[in-house]
Amino acid sequence: MARFTPAELEAARDRLVPDVVADGLSVLFCGINPGLMSAATGHHFARPGNRFWPVLHLSGFTPRRLKPSEQDELLRHGLGITNVAARATARADELGDEEFREGGRILAAKVERLRPRWLAVAGVTAYRTAFGDRTARIGPQERMIGDTRIWALPNPSGLNAHWTAQAMAEEFARLREAAAAPGGTGRS
Repeated sequence: MARFTPAELEAARDRLVPDVVADGLSVLFCGINPGLMSAATGHHFARPGNRFWPVLHLSGFTPRRLKPSEQDELLRHGLGITNVAARATARADELGDEEFREGGRILAAKVERLRPRWLAVAGVTAYRTAFGDRTARIGPQERMIGDTRIWALPNPSGLNAHWTAQAMAEEFARLREAAAAPGGTGRS
């Protein structure tokens, strides 16, 4: 992975990272917002301490651990990536509640257009704010966007230390099993 100076990372602030999406995905993963490393590289979940890529593999979504630079391979597995808020920051706490709510409105419109079976928001606090659901917990949500079910996942950031990679992989695997169920809804 390329090394960036602090000045190069700071120059990536507010940049956008293109979505990796297609119509009718099985699962559209949704990060909170791009970090500066992701904005500098143009790849989602690019910070070395982020556990998204290892957990995606450990949970069985991908046959091997992908690198952030291989993010487009997700489409072959019926998976995609977007963000609640598009603007890159050093930390998610630099975003305000209104930016999350606006991101939730934009995300809902994107989901209505792309129609994934599941929207998986990686960060329950971001989900709560974006969708105005203060009681949301990790796991499947009652709310739907059109025919799309929603699952709140733990944030894979290395800063989310109370979730181990193994515990995250177990939660991601629950989603994978639900998405693989007849109809992809997790309901029989």
